[in-house]
Amino acid sequence: MELIANILLLVAGFFMLVKGADWFVDSAAGIAAKLHVPELVIGLTLVAFGTSAPELSVSLTAALKTGSVGISIGNVVGSNILNIVLILGLTSLLCKIPCQRNSLILDLPYMLGATVLFIILGYIGSGFSRLDGTIMVTLLAAYIAILVVLSIRQKTNLFAEEDDGEENESAIAAWFSKMNEKIWFLMVMTAIGLVLIIYGSDFVVKSSTFIARTCGVSDRIIGLTMIAFGTSLPELVTSVTAARKGKTDIAIGNIIGSNIFNILCVAGVTACFVPLEFSGFHADSFMALGAALLLAILCWLPGHAIRRWGGFLMLAGFFAYMAKLALA
Repeated sequence: MELIANILLLVAGFFMLVKGADWFVDSAAGIAAKLHVPELVIGLTLVAFGTSAPELSVSLTAALKTGSVGISIGNVVGSNILNIVLILGLTSLLCKIPCQRNSLILDLPYMLGATVLFIILGYIGSGFSRLDGTIMVTLLAAYIAILVVLSIRQKTNLFAEEDDGEENESAIAAWFSKMNEKIWFLMVMTAIGLVLIIYGSDFVVKSSTFIARTCGVSDRIIGLTMIAFGTSLPELVTSVTAARKGKTDIAIGNIIGSNIFNILCVAGVTACFVPLEFSGFHADSFMALGAALLLAILCWLPGHAIRRWGGFLMLAGFFAYMAKLALA
């Protein structure tokens, strides 16, 4: 009976993820259009944080309630690997994913820097202290502040063009006048979608963990595979849904932003509460760095886009990594 209950929980979780991601992407894109916020910024912040919420809740729960710090670190590292090699790999098979200039000069370098910092801090003292956590959270706040400033500048320039030289105050007033009832409806739908994503992911993780523990799998492998895949499902469904709807900026922004949030927010916030051990994750962390470098290289190549051949390359990396874990 317990096995049947977990299978039903898994099915329910998948349904909630699919429907939640559908509403979340549509509503977030609608808000971006109404308020003249670039879709890339929405993907890097609102969508990225929303789809990283399961990682944060799972890592905190694992560390605080069960003491399974292996699951916490494995969740972050595994999710960052799967976000790129599996999720972007599959998404780029559906359509070409262009990478905008802001991502090339800011977001990708920030993601690479966060990954390198994660490895360095992990090696120092063989884990993450509360000080390390504070450093990571501070860097996340700085990143969000940069995005907000850039978005405001872009929005101000847009207003200046629309008003043909009128004062900025008038442009801002016109912007606020657009915040009608539909904006609030979109916000409500975004929140409902986010709730479905979080709870759907929780259902999937719980059922997957039950199966894994029944088979006697270690916390490290559970974190890198079952938990990482379960908590990456929001990113998978959201990115595929966004790409299918032609919102490619949300698709790639979601992944880059989620990887930054996973390291600086999920690992950072968790370390602020409970010191985390890094032992056993050295090779996996370098795999995460390799995946990040692959994404950056594909985006920096002429054309600045992830094409289908890049997707196949990413999926090859995914299967190679799964084979490595299976043989470990």
